[in-house]
Parts: sequence; C-alpha cells; structure tokens
Amino acid sequence: MSSVTTENSPTDEYPRKHGWQTLALAGGAVGLIGLFAIAFPFATGVSITIGLGALLVLGGIVHAAHAFTVRGWSGSLWQLTLAIVSVVAGLLLLVNPVVGLASLTILLVGYLLVDGVAELWMATRMADRSGRAAIAVSGVLSLVIAGLLWAGFPASAAWAIGLLVGISLLTTGISMGVIAAANRSLEKESPSTAEPRGA
Repeated sequence: MSSVTTENSPTDEYPRKHGWQTLALAGGAVGLIGLFAIAFPFATGVSITIGLGALLVLGGIVHAAHAFTVRGWSGSLWQLTLAIVSVVAGLLLLVNPVVGLASLTILLVGYLLVDGVAELWMATRMADRSGRAAIAVSGVLSLVIAGLLWAGFPASAAWAIGLLVGISLLTTGISMGVIAAANRSLEKESPSTAEPRGA
C-alpha cells in the first residue's frame, strides 16, 4: 500500500503561491484610497460624516422596528428612545455634514486626550518592563495632536478627520504590501514541491 500525503496538495499550494498577489493588490488599492484621502481631506471628512449619518438613520429605523417586538413597555420605550436619538443625530449629520464634521473633530480631540492620559498612566505602572518608553511616547504624541487640533479648531475640522483616516489607510496598505513581499520571498526560497521526495 502506498502512503498518501496531503502536505503539498494543489489546493494547499495555490493559496500559498498566489495569496501574496491578492494581498499586494488589496494593499495597493487601500494605499491609493489613503493617498486620495490625504490629498482631499475635506472631501474625505464630509464623506465620512455623510456615511455615519446614513448609518445612524438606518440604526434608528432598526431600533424603531425592534421596539414593536420587545415585550413590556419599558423595553419598547428604551428602543423608541434609541431610535429617535439615532434618527435625529443621523439627519443632523446628513443635513449639515460640515457642522457634523466639526463635531466629529471635537470627539476626536476628546478621544486623543483620553488615550494619551491612559497610555501615560499605563507607562507609569509598567516600572522597568520593556515597551514602557514606546507607550509613553505614544501617549505624549496623542496629547500633542489633541492640543494642536484644539488650538487650530475650527479650521482643523476641515482636514483633521480626512487626513488621519487617509494616513491610517495608507499605512495599512503599506503594511499589506510588506507582508505580500515577505510571502513572495518565502515562496521563492521554498524548494519545489514537484520534485520527488527521495528514492
């Protein structure tokens, strides 16, 4: 009887050989979107605001529909309250996305402040552990960015959200490209599986 091995079956080889190509294409697309967002931060920010408004309206409709299926008036009242708040907030963003963009910028400043304080607090609790300096630097950067955005507000509202989203997308695309290149190198270095294994 001949032993059957499934280590190098065609179905296993295809993702390993061609997966890096798909990852590279996806990384390139994400990177290009990030560059577009960086080049046009205001348009990106307004688009994000409109998208968030549409999601809030949709979520409000879902809450309203769910309110009629919840047993007990307290549950229905809670769902209806969430529905009203979501729909009103979503409509406000859709009607005036520029004002909504300013509101999102204020929320971003608040998030960066909380994040910076939390990371600095974590750094003080880490004693001599590795990575303490990196966390402390990250916390300081968060506080500095929050301060700069607040100092430049409301002018910073025109570019802050779009720029940061664009930078995030660009770095994500670059990291995907780096991983794809590493997988391609591994593919070239791996021995051919078509060769017979010993006599």
